[in-house]
Amino acid sequence: MNFGMRCHDICRPGTVTEVLDHVAENGILQIQLAMSKSFTDYDFSYGHYSPGMAHYVRNELDKRGIHVAVLGCYINPVNPDELKRQAEVNRFIEHLKYAKILGADMVGTETGRYDVNGRQTPYTYTEGCYQLLLKSMREIVAAAEKLGVTVGVEAVHNHTLYCPEMMHRFLRDIDSPNVDALLDPVNLINGENYKDQDRIIEKAFQLYGDRITMLHIKDFVIEDGQPKTVDVGEGWFHYETVLKWVKKEKPQIAMLLENSAPSHCHKDIEHLEKIAAAL
Repeated sequence: MNFGMRCHDICRPGTVTEVLDHVAENGILQIQLAMSKSFTDYDFSYGHYSPGMAHYVRNELDKRGIHVAVLGCYINPVNPDELKRQAEVNRFIEHLKYAKILGADMVGTETGRYDVNGRQTPYTYTEGCYQLLLKSMREIVAAAEKLGVTVGVEAVHNHTLYCPEMMHRFLRDIDSPNVDALLDPVNLINGENYKDQDRIIEKAFQLYGDRITMLHIKDFVIEDGQPKTVDVGEGWFHYETVLKWVKKEKPQIAMLLENSAPSHCHKDIEHLEKIAAAL
């Protein structure tokens, strides 16, 4: 089992050295890093990239033996405001340059909603919104291919790629070895389908398991008809379905705990390892 955490779940924002010291002190050597959420001593918004800053962060990571499994740059690639959509695409492409130097396995994003503020809207599920996603992602992927970087795309039940079938279609349409799937199985679950979670997750493995190269791990319950994140082992998620697949098909795949904390992350990992050992 190969576990890690999101950097911004480990500690509050601070300087590069302060944050990475906290990460190392907690024995977490694999992270998802969203630089703008974690580091306060540099402006990571679009236009401020420099190889010098990227090498500085890389050196500080290497000193502590920390690996960036996912460089987080979560954008809304289907923003209906064209100027904002293009700005999001530009920001993601700039993060591809950071990833090249940081040695990150991928730059990750979800696929957004057709709303300026990212709210749920029926148009998100339409063919028109899907085509807008392809427009954004084709520009991003063209840059990724030139830089030799991988783009990680995450499906979410209320985003443009909202089910395994849509993710499968997207991977075929985008047709690039520089795009992989970042699977958060809980994100495919909602208040209507949670009792059918095994079939949904197994469908994802069947359709594009070969393209899943990163996992997010968390737990959930349903409150007021909506999924709510809870601590690992405290909810309704069937970990056996995922861990059985990991052991058989993707040993050592990076599994990043979401919404965990240093106070209980090692307990969470022990719980998951115990389940896996019994399979």
